[in-house]
Amino acid sequence: MSEHLTINNSPTETDYPTFPIGSVGYNLMMMRGTWHDQVELFHLDGRPLEDDTAAGSGTPGPSPFDNLVYLDFDGHTLKLTNVHFRGRKPTAKTFTGRLRDDLLVFDPLGPGAYENIGVSGGVGILTFNALELNTACKVYMEPDFIILTAPGQRVRHTVLYRDGVATRTLTARGTRLSPTCDRRHALDPRGIEGPVHETPFHSSIWAHLC
Repeated sequence: MSEHLTINNSPTETDYPTFPIGSVGYNLMMMRGTWHDQVELFHLDGRPLEDDTAAGSGTPGPSPFDNLVYLDFDGHTLKLTNVHFRGRKPTAKTFTGRLRDDLLVFDPLGPGAYENIGVSGGVGILTFNALELNTACKVYMEPDFIILTAPGQRVRHTVLYRDGVATRTLTARGTRLSPTCDRRHALDPRGIEGPVHETPFHSSIWAHLC
C-alpha cells in the first residue's frame, strides 16, 4: 500500500490534495459519497430505546429510523448533511468544516458552543468531538465515532451527554449508495431537485454561556 492517497479525476475535474495514509484528510476522502444509515437508539446498558426525546437529543424522535448521509469533501472543506427519510419526520441538517493543521475543524455550532474537531484513529477511523472539555460540553456533547468496516460499509456510534451526564447511545450501520453526493438521491424526501446541502446548522442551546 502506498504511503499517500491521491484522488485525481480527468484534467477538467478537481485535482485533490495528497494525504498520508490514516490521516484525517485521507479518511475523509475514503468516506466521501452518499450513504444509507440504519439507525438504532439504546439505553446505556444496551436495551433498545424507542424514543430519545427525554434523553435530550438534538433531533429527537422514535427509533429505529433511516438516514441519508451526504458526505462531501474536496480535500479542504467538508459539507455533511443528514436527512431522515424513514421512521422519523423528514428533517435535513447540514454541518460544515475545513482542514486546519491537519485536523478537521467544524464551523461554530452556535454562540457559546465548544469547538468541534475531527481526529483520526488510524485508517478508516474518525472521531468528531470537542477539542477542549469546557462548560459548553456540560450543556450538550455527542462524541461521534465512525469506522469503515468493509468496502462501502461503515458503523457510526455516538454517546449523548446532557447536563454533563450520559443519557443514551446511537448506532448507525451504513451502506454507501454512491461514491459522490453532487445530487439528491431518489430516497431523499426533499425530492430529487435542489441543492444537496442546507444552510449550516446552528443551535442556541449554548447561548446563555456567552
